[in-house]
Amino acid sequence: MSGSSAPAVLAVVGAGPRATGLLERIAANAPELWDGKRELRIHLVDPHPPGPGRVWRHEQSGLLRMNSMAEDVTMFTDESSTIEGPVRPGPSLAEWAAQFSGTGPRHAPYAEPADPEVLAELRSLAGSDFATRRTQSAYLDWVFRRALAELAPTVTVEWHRTTATAVTGPPDGPQHVHLADRATPLTADLVVLAQGHIGSTPATTHRDHAAFARRHGRFHLPPEFSADADLSALRPGEHVLLRGFGLAFIDLMSLLTEGRGGAFRTEPDGTLTYLPSGREPVLHVGSRRGVPYHSKTRYQLRGPRPPLPRYFGPGAVEALLAEERPLDLRREVWPLMAKEIGFGHYHELFHAHPERTALPWPDFVAQYDRLDWYGDEMTALVATAVPDPADRLDFEALDRPLDGLAFPTPDAFQDHLRDHIDRDVTRREDPEFSADLGAFLALLSLYGQLPRLVAAGRLTARSVAEQLDGWWQGFFSFLASGPPGFRLRQLLALSRAGIVRFLGADIRIGTDEGTGTFTATSPTVPGHTVHATALIEAYLPGPSLDRTEDPLLRDLHRAGALTEEIISDPTHTHRSGLLAVSPTDGHVVDPSLDGTHPRRIALGAPTNSRAVAAFARPRTNAPAFRQNDAVARALLSALSSQFSKGEIVASIM
Repeated sequence: MSGSSAPAVLAVVGAGPRATGLLERIAANAPELWDGKRELRIHLVDPHPPGPGRVWRHEQSGLLRMNSMAEDVTMFTDESSTIEGPVRPGPSLAEWAAQFSGTGPRHAPYAEPADPEVLAELRSLAGSDFATRRTQSAYLDWVFRRALAELAPTVTVEWHRTTATAVTGPPDGPQHVHLADRATPLTADLVVLAQGHIGSTPATTHRDHAAFARRHGRFHLPPEFSADADLSALRPGEHVLLRGFGLAFIDLMSLLTEGRGGAFRTEPDGTLTYLPSGREPVLHVGSRRGVPYHSKTRYQLRGPRPPLPRYFGPGAVEALLAEERPLDLRREVWPLMAKEIGFGHYHELFHAHPERTALPWPDFVAQYDRLDWYGDEMTALVATAVPDPADRLDFEALDRPLDGLAFPTPDAFQDHLRDHIDRDVTRREDPEFSADLGAFLALLSLYGQLPRLVAAGRLTARSVAEQLDGWWQGFFSFLASGPPGFRLRQLLALSRAGIVRFLGADIRIGTDEGTGTFTATSPTVPGHTVHATALIEAYLPGPSLDRTEDPLLRDLHRAGALTEEIISDPTHTHRSGLLAVSPTDGHVVDPSLDGTHPRRIALGAPTNSRAVAAFARPRTNAPAFRQNDAVARALLSALSSQFSKGEIVASIM
């Protein structure tokens, strides 16, 4: 920038929820940090509409839904937010929807969605409903327009409906953002990379399966975002293997059944029945656990909110770091995390359902405080205080429910798993088991502490690879990020109709050159092999800078201007596939500078900051909101300066 009167320019690559949240925080902090007489130009670059972005765009199947209740989704800070900037409350998705039914206040800028189906859904949306992604798209569009309306007149935003292909420029000079549809790049003082979840080209194993499919005229789908998947080649009645039993599978299940004209009917006894259209393939599904993710709870706490964190807060992290030695997550950190989750669970049980406990809460928690989660004394305390095993928290049983089980026939396993799913849905819809929600809230609280522990570099490389990025992320999703209950009831109906067949745990996928089929086996049903003419990897693509589909990140990576997170110690080297950023300020690590780039910042996925979703549950002090606020303040402060030293010195985290 040449002078104080020259416009400051910020380029943000990506215009989805993360970028929208950053823009909202810029609007909130500008009155304090931005000279109202000076112009700030913000360029948003994204081929998809600002607000929803690609993942939440309106142009996707109306069958696809969120996996959170409408009252549990917000884009706004609130009284729980520990941020330096001003808190500017705003409506949750449910509160925003209420204006269209006349039961809530209008929120400016007010405009009814153009899609009549979305408007009809909004008019009937209850707080405990799981909205369609199209409805969430409308909410995110409104959040974006509200952020624009709250910007000062000297701050302007321009959306470029295209793809950013490269970023060039010296660390002490202007940055040039190259666009796919124009020869002249955008010139900016600072660049923020906020592309969100990014696809990647198939890994070697998937390429081998794709080659097998081509040789034999079969169907193969590598990891893909469900809304983008082309399933049209799957034939009616075709046998399809699906590896993965999480949310991606649930989406694919819907698209291949209701999406092909089938329908669900509720019988007089409340049972759900599936009425096939005749166009459905037969879906054989399995995974490492062999069971679907746990159903989302559909109730509120009945007792007071547990005071979190208690055992895995800043003090506990400080104590772990003070030991100044390598840490193993499962052995040394997980017991504290487990005790925190247990506290949330038992706090709700004792306060909301005291008739099912045998000790007064003060007596229980006094002993709980001093005991180790995996100690014999803790086991004895819980057994004494909580008579019914169904009210106790057993992580190992939750994590691998099929361990040690084997069934003589596939039909015997179908019966077992249908019973397992039915019991899970029933429990998650019964407020008598609201202790599960207490555990869920404690699970969320852990994410506020883990990034600092990871950033300190104290976890061993193998611990990050196998336990944090492997086991923990999977366990969290399995326990807390499952589908709505009605989806699992649909799964049961499809199973009874023979459209879905369960394969079991630890499935192995193979190929049979003689028959030209994919094969699946599982120790859950020993000796049984399923042959199929199609294979779908039913999970999202993992992070990979080597195979990223994003042209900008690919260009920077090949040029050596950014790097993958690599964690090494004498026993292991872990390459996470995540974009390495400074843990203290979010600036992109640039190997060519032997440090970070002062004018390039990256947020959220796919960075190693490991922040969770850009929108969050209200009143949970969401980590992503804290990051957005700190980044917005640092950007405004840096752009207000003259880059006199050629670098940004403000802290971003």
